[in-house]
Amino acid sequence: MSQGTVRQILLITDGCSNAGEDPVAMAAMAREEGLSVNVIGITNEGDESERGMEEITQIAQSGGGMSEVVYARQLSQTVQMVTKKAMTQTIHGVVNREIRQILGTKQEMEDLEPEKREELMEVVDELGETSNLDILILVDTSASMKTKLPRVQEALLDLSLSLRSREGENHFCLYSFPGKRSHVDKLVSWTPQLDSLKGAFKKLSSSGITPTGPAITEAIKVHMKRMKKGPSDNERLFIEETGI
Repeated sequence: MSQGTVRQILLITDGCSNAGEDPVAMAAMAREEGLSVNVIGITNEGDESERGMEEITQIAQSGGGMSEVVYARQLSQTVQMVTKKAMTQTIHGVVNREIRQILGTKQEMEDLEPEKREELMEVVDELGETSNLDILILVDTSASMKTKLPRVQEALLDLSLSLRSREGENHFCLYSFPGKRSHVDKLVSWTPQLDSLKGAFKKLSSSGITPTGPAITEAIKVHMKRMKKGPSDNERLFIEETGI
């Protein structure tokens, strides 16, 4: 199997969208376009919203990704864990599809003999290290997130550092929502490092609305525009959908 690009949308929010399209439906649309939507919900002790937590889970399930709800102080480790696990999950789905195509059955990796399964897991691990990774990060900057943004910034810088040891190329871009004049604002263009986001959240104004659905829609457009530009010389595309 050739090297490829794993494409993710990483949504960081405290839940409860209240403007625009249904974020669960928009996450399903992202999945159809070959993107996985992973959601990290940030909460403070005692202020967990049942509706917000349920929405976080539903967005990730619809988007073929993972979800975690954490306290702000645990955010850094969670961002790294979700990103890496989601990458493995996506590649696992691709391997299962190839198994079905080769064998012409409904077999998946778990159905194979232990020796064959172990060999394929080694392939998954290798692809996790060598595949290129494009992550569009969507950060909720609504009023309830204001005190949590410094932790978000720390977590994203730690994520960039933790992924540098991979053989594959990493590219990130960063958007916040709601935007000043539109649903989202671009804070950082596609870059292999997130060092440029230092201080990016300091001048952001907070708003009472949380247009999560429109923000995911914009994230899809950004990813699709990047995909249409074509792969770099050392990049081949083998992932067109999440396969979960």
